[in-house]
Amino acid sequence: MIKLASMRAFVEIVDHGSLTAAGKALNKSLPTMVRTLADLERDLGVVLLRRTTRRMSLTEEGRVYLERARSILADVAETEELVRLGKGTPRGRLRVTAPVQFGRMHVTPAVTTFLQGYPSVQVELLLLDRVVDLVQEGLDVAVRIGPLGDSGLVATRVGRMRRVVCASPAWLREHGSPEHPRDLAEVPCVGFTGLGFAEMGALWRFRDGDRDLSQRIRGRFSVNDVAAAIEVCVAGLGLGSFLEYQVAPAIRDGLLQVVLPTYEPAPLPVSLVYADARLMSPRLRAFLDVAKKQLRSATWQL
Repeated sequence: MIKLASMRAFVEIVDHGSLTAAGKALNKSLPTMVRTLADLERDLGVVLLRRTTRRMSLTEEGRVYLERARSILADVAETEELVRLGKGTPRGRLRVTAPVQFGRMHVTPAVTTFLQGYPSVQVELLLLDRVVDLVQEGLDVAVRIGPLGDSGLVATRVGRMRRVVCASPAWLREHGSPEHPRDLAEVPCVGFTGLGFAEMGALWRFRDGDRDLSQRIRGRFSVNDVAAAIEVCVAGLGLGSFLEYQVAPAIRDGLLQVVLPTYEPAPLPVSLVYADARLMSPRLRAFLDVAKKQLRSATWQL
């Protein structure tokens, strides 16, 4: 309890901008607040706040401690509320991020199911085609497609995603279907620069048995928006390389056809990524249970 009180005092000091204002909010004297902060820094062995007569600012250690302290205090408050209410229902706010199109197609239905089952939780879903720092941007969980770096986060694999090369039926009737990745050097390709895919003149990756292959592409058009790249391929201006979910509707409707399937590279992992499981809130645990079940039931499951 003493440690939690020190955490709460530290958070109040930062939020109010001074020890005096924080003391008033907590009904504590200024000497008590000074002593509490000094004892906390001594116990941790680091300086959390740099203070002058005019201002104070967080150190890097203070920023990290503040983020963790907020999370811990929020979880404690939530647990106390659940106990007082005599209920085990998760509650509070959950922030989720995912790639834009994948989020619309697969994550939004999972969020909808979750919200229907847990009416005391509010969800903010951010659909972004960029890798987000969960801790820095205050997010609880991310859906990531592709290899994961050594970030210290926890990752739960929920599936895998093919990378496919596609063209319109009209284009294939006119030019014929390529039989080997090297054939792409002789035909126009559409460059998509999002989610790690190639710019014009860059390389597309393939696999021949146990051997990795690379093929440099050429063409007259590149774009950083996947919908635009797919539209250009549907219009018959060349071949495109995409994640399977991005072109699944166009393939289903007969607007695009997959080529070179025997040379596809290894599928990319689809993962749920979150912070230390030891600090997991009940609402995050409940969301992961729902999301894992729904995402694993898709056609691209492991």
